[in-house]
Amino acid sequence: MSDVYAVDFALDLKASVPSSVLADLRWHLGIEAAGESGAQGPDGEMGDVVPLLAARGPAARIGGVLVGEFARTAGGWSLTARQEVHAELLPELDSLAERLAWNSSTEGVIGHIRFYEEDVPDLLINRSGRLVKTALAPAGTTTA
Repeated sequence: MSDVYAVDFALDLKASVPSSVLADLRWHLGIEAAGESGAQGPDGEMGDVVPLLAARGPAARIGGVLVGEFARTAGGWSLTARQEVHAELLPELDSLAERLAWNSSTEGVIGHIRFYEEDVPDLLINRSGRLVKTALAPAGTTTA
């Protein structure tokens, strides 16, 4: 058994996103080295932090292809990423998702996360700059 999660992001970032957030995102995407971007871990150091969105090519567990694309738009930036993330990196992923939600111009669903052996993901939702995770239920089930 593996502790791998499928993570998908699809969102737009505001034109006003701070350069430090853009540098951090570029580092996570593997576009810039840590020294080039100035990206740092939560404690101000790189430490054991690893790029979360930098893998490319065939996915090992979730099927399909791992991608990470980041592009300038007329109104800011657009991000699309599909990755496999190990469970021990989920706190760093949550932190990244919170920064993305805070700077997102996309209201509503900005992505989802799913344990690779599960059928139904949890939605990652931007509610006025706040990240909200919502668990979905399989079709035909009800919640009380």
